[in-house]
Amino acid sequence: MSKSSDPKILHASCVAVGEKGVLITGASGSGKSSLALQLMALGARLVSDDRTVIQAQDDRLIASAPPIIAGMIEARGIGLVHAAPKGPTSLALAVDLDKVESERLPPARYQSFEAIALPCLHKVENPAWPAAILQYLKAGRVAPK
Repeated sequence: MSKSSDPKILHASCVAVGEKGVLITGASGSGKSSLALQLMALGARLVSDDRTVIQAQDDRLIASAPPIIAGMIEARGIGLVHAAPKGPTSLALAVDLDKVESERLPPARYQSFEAIALPCLHKVENPAWPAAILQYLKAGRVAPK
């Protein structure tokens, strides 16, 4: 028998690389949709933009889009654009755009949602950052010493 929580809607965007999702959180205007679009340009698929439903299922967090916004993402200066929605996706990573990373080789950090901890990255001002997130999702991270 599986254990699950009630679904909750977060002010967050989410994209997936294969079957691994990244939940992008931050205040309004922090760049959630922009980072999601950059990741999509590198091959990620849209799960949800601006509002993301999360639900704990066993020891995993599943992200999905509220039906009314499925398949749409905001492109600032253009408006809403269509994207093929990925559908429910297991989360593997969180990105917190409200915190800026100050360390070159940061320690492992975690953020909890529904009592499940996800590895968490803080915002980095570097043009290669979206590519680094994509590589993290594909192959993981070397554990800091």
